[in-house]
Amino acid sequence: MYLVTVRGNLLIILATISDSHLHTPMYFFLSNLSFVDICFTSTTVPKMLVNIQTQSKAITYAGCITQMYFFLVFLELDNFLLTVMAYDRYVAICHPLHYTAIMTPQLCGLVVVQLACSDTFLNDLVVYFALVLLVTCPLAGILYSYSKKVSSIRAISSAQGKYKAFSTCASHLSVVSLFYCTGLGVYLSSVATHSSQSTSTASVIYTVVTPMLNPFIFSLRNKDVKRALKSLFRGKT
Repeated sequence: MYLVTVRGNLLIILATISDSHLHTPMYFFLSNLSFVDICFTSTTVPKMLVNIQTQSKAITYAGCITQMYFFLVFLELDNFLLTVMAYDRYVAICHPLHYTAIMTPQLCGLVVVQLACSDTFLNDLVVYFALVLLVTCPLAGILYSYSKKVSSIRAISSAQGKYKAFSTCASHLSVVSLFYCTGLGVYLSSVATHSSQSTSTASVIYTVVTPMLNPFIFSLRNKDVKRALKSLFRGKT
């Protein structure tokens, strides 16, 4: 599963870089999400595989702190990127004529950097409050953008137009659902059952299964990505 995750997300990144038709804001964010997913799963799975092989769960204090640091960094980057992707789809559906003017390359780079650079002084003072903000604000932004998108889609007269508008954000909605549902499932299951087995299962789904499924969700539902992957393989052949 780890190899599938790395290879699948690498293919998305290579397809985005190699195909000029994919040099758009949506695929810029998608390639960044794929990179973050590789880093996110790489913070825990290699150590997990070593533990399984050696039958040892030992980890040094420095190793544990380092792993937790990078795990949380890439977790929040995943969170932020899904929020930015929701905004991108909001502009594409609700303001299609202004899309290219709003989603400029400069803005695409800026919003990722701004979201990633939180106030460290505030985090030091109120860690739990900052954590709530980091989770609820992006989720609230995603839900708000989807409420606007649904309103715009309902206003479209033709059934074909509605289907086309919905299909542009279906992949993102699937990934958002997987990311938040499995993430919440880890903490809710641990609070409700106090079972190490159920918590471990939920954690594997959250840290391994979700990053592995993301490339399949985006590639299988997207004709542009499938075309770019075919061109990439033909070029290698």
